[in-house]
Amino acid sequence: MIEVFADVICPFAHVSLRRLATRRDTVGRGDIRIVVRSWPLEIVNGEPFDPDKIAEEIEILRGSVAPDLFTHFDPAAYPSSSVPAMSLTAAGYRVAPEVGERIALELRSLLFEEGTDVADPGVLARVADRHGVDRAAIEDRTSVEADLDEGRRRHVTGSPHYFLDGQDVFCPTLDVSKPEGSLRVRFDPDQFEAFAEAALGAD
Repeated sequence: MIEVFADVICPFAHVSLRRLATRRDTVGRGDIRIVVRSWPLEIVNGEPFDPDKIAEEIEILRGSVAPDLFTHFDPAAYPSSSVPAMSLTAAGYRVAPEVGERIALELRSLLFEEGTDVADPGVLARVADRHGVDRAAIEDRTSVEADLDEGRRRHVTGSPHYFLDGQDVFCPTLDVSKPEGSLRVRFDPDQFEAFAEAALGAD
C-alpha cells in the first residue's frame, strides 16, 4: 500500500499521482493500492485557493514537466471547497480500496482534464452513483477531519506527502523552488526513480 495525504485541488498532487499510477500499471503492480487521504489546504492554510494563482501554477507545470496534463482546466470551474470531494473519496475507500482510488483519480481528472467543478453536488452525486457510494457521504466531514488530525500528528508538510514502509517524502516527482521569488518546477528523475522503486519494486 502507498499512502498519500493530498488535496483534490492541488495540481502538484495531480501530476504526482498520475506519474505514480502510470508507473505502477507499466510495471504490472496492480496489486498495490494508492490510498489518498485528505489534506484540506483550505483548512491548513486558513483560506481558499485563488483560481488565478492555480492557473499560473498549472501553466508552469505544463511548460516544464506535464505538457500532456491539465488539458481543459478552467479557472471558472475551480471548486469553492474540496472538502465534499475528499469526503466522497474517503467513503469510496470504506467501500473498497480500489473504489476509493478510482474516485480519487477520477475527481482530479474531472477538475484538471475536463474543467468540471468537483464541488458541484450534482457532479459528486453522479460520481458516487457510478461507484456505488452512498450520496450522503458527500456531506460527512468526519473522515476529512480525522485525516487532517492524523496528518498533523505525522507531520505532513504539504500536498502530496507520501508514506510507505516507515518512510515518508514530500512530492517525490517534482523539484519545486522559488529562486528570486518566482516559482520554478522541474521533474526530479532521481528522486522519482528512488521513490518508485521503494514503492513498487524495481522495473
